[in-house]
Amino acid sequence: MNVFDIIGPVMIGPSSSHTAGAARIGHIARQLLQDEPVAAQIVLYGSFAKTYKGHGTDKALIAGILGMEPDDARLRFSPRIAKEQGLDVSLSTGELPEGHPNTAVLTLTGRRGGTLTVRGSSIGGGNIVIDAINGMPVHISGQHPSLIVQHRDRPGVIAEVTDLLADQGVNICNFTLSRRQKGGVAVMTIEMDGGLDEALAAKVRALPDVMLCVTLLP
Repeated sequence: MNVFDIIGPVMIGPSSSHTAGAARIGHIARQLLQDEPVAAQIVLYGSFAKTYKGHGTDKALIAGILGMEPDDARLRFSPRIAKEQGLDVSLSTGELPEGHPNTAVLTLTGRRGGTLTVRGSSIGGGNIVIDAINGMPVHISGQHPSLIVQHRDRPGVIAEVTDLLADQGVNICNFTLSRRQKGGVAVMTIEMDGGLDEALAAKVRALPDVMLCVTLLP
């Protein structure tokens, strides 16, 4: 435990869970989109849905989607800035039978026409977990350099990727794999202690069965 687990992150308030955590969810969703977002559909669940106006959760999510950090003084003005930058935002609330109470589902559309749906939860103290991308289970904490690798579900692909990381002296601290069906499309989520750079990501992208490789840096 460090001091930020006790007193909370540096942020524009009022809540580390409902404001800072929400901004981080939006920011990671923007990075995963790999494009300039032009539309954002935001659905809030649980406590997020009940208290978002008082805690500025909607403003924080929009700020993150715009690329702002939780301590950005512009966070409180993010809806106006979104309009000025041409980001069309729609917000609604829903019921979530299972899952963390501070949960948001973001569907982003990029300028090049691509879309991405991310489900994230704020778990306290500004910490977050992204647990689904386009309906596929993942685990992204945002606290470690990460690779999200979409690939064909074939024997040896995981070994090819992890061998590249081992050759660079990279230590994996968290690994998850999800797939919809055998032999279809699978997603690896790899969090590491350090050593991630664009050269390493490019080597992963060059593997024959890798379809997409996204890097996330904390």
